[in-house]
Amino acid sequence: MGTWTPKSWRDHPAAQQPRWPDQGTLDRALADLSAQPPLVFAGESRRLRAALGEVAAGRAFLLQAGDCAESFLDFSADSIRDKLRVVLQMAVVLTYGAGVPVVKVGRIAGQFAKPRSADTEMVADVELESFRGHMVNGEEADPSARVPDPGRLLAAYHQSASTLNLLRAFTTGGFADLSQVHQWNQQFVRSSDEGRRYEQIAAEIDRALRFMAACGIDLSSETSLHRVDYFTSHEALILPYEEALTRVDSLTGDSYDCSAHMLWVGERTRQLDGAHVEFVSGIHNPLGLKVGPTATPDDVVALCRRLDPDRTPGRLTLITRMGAPNVAGRLPPILQAVGKAGHPVVWACDPMHGNTFVSDGGRKTRRFDDILEEIRGFFAVHREAGTWPGGVHVELTGDDVTECLGGFGDVLEDQLHERYTTMCDPRLNARQSIDLAFRVAELLRL
Repeated sequence: MGTWTPKSWRDHPAAQQPRWPDQGTLDRALADLSAQPPLVFAGESRRLRAALGEVAAGRAFLLQAGDCAESFLDFSADSIRDKLRVVLQMAVVLTYGAGVPVVKVGRIAGQFAKPRSADTEMVADVELESFRGHMVNGEEADPSARVPDPGRLLAAYHQSASTLNLLRAFTTGGFADLSQVHQWNQQFVRSSDEGRRYEQIAAEIDRALRFMAACGIDLSSETSLHRVDYFTSHEALILPYEEALTRVDSLTGDSYDCSAHMLWVGERTRQLDGAHVEFVSGIHNPLGLKVGPTATPDDVVALCRRLDPDRTPGRLTLITRMGAPNVAGRLPPILQAVGKAGHPVVWACDPMHGNTFVSDGGRKTRRFDDILEEIRGFFAVHREAGTWPGGVHVELTGDDVTECLGGFGDVLEDQLHERYTTMCDPRLNARQSIDLAFRVAELLRL
């Protein structure tokens, strides 16, 4: 930590970085970014760390959810509102069903880049630069569109600022008021079995609020009933962007990456001596670390030691993404090793990325049953170990898409093409998301 600076990652091997064609253009874009106001504030990140400390202690639950990859093209107030609404609905189901507070963290306002398995890909027998998300290049099957463009870094910043502005308005301006639980139910969810189950919860909340008011409780003064804390997160992938948005907090003198409240390091970039681990080791934001089936207990403990040297509750969230068949065998020794090392981490389950496959029609998809099976395995392992299954990390949308198979409505493989709009990986739609929330709430009650 004594030798860390926002630039020290440049002395380490950096995986998954674009091949920028013009260093001068990149430097000018980064200088512009460095002069922009922060997107989030250090105090907000400290508040999230405190909330995650409650999760680590087994007194709250983490719901981290949002797009696989945000798009410059699909950007509107309606789409932001609908994503937020699904998360709020899921949080109500989890809180009411399981009786624990839910910490809400979005994959939003910065999730514009994706790691890729190769630098190039074949499209219609033409080799192109891989599409790395709208922060880097375009998805069109054209060589010029695939050239990394530093101007996109600035576009990502400005879209993130607009998204955050709207999120803050929604979460503090009345939309997130608990009295709005009925209005959150979208029509295509309300007409479903899961939507009707949600409406029953909403009616019971209404009765509880009326009862408290009748008892003389001044509900208008209870801030927690009228607004919610909603935090942002994304993968800290494109390191020049993250460096440019790092600021020194005037109150503490600590460095914070002000592009989001929480940053995570992915499965492909978690090398102990790599640039991504070096960068996040010096910022004071809450951190996430993806842990896949190839991770060993020694790997994970070494990363915990590097990223959470002071063993601070809420500092580090380990997001396991084992794949449904691997949870029972791979997770227990990691739980044991981390516990023995004394790191008070949040344990969260990403049931999406380990269960992705390509359908016969050539589209990436996931089975709802596999997603649920990994979550069940995650809970079973934690119950056996006596540790707290602290959260879920899912990719979803507020749109009525057909990208994941099964779940409510039983999306079939021959229906995937009907409303398949993701920028990268398949997402749960609103019905599937509410269905999943009820299933997780049932597991939390066991």
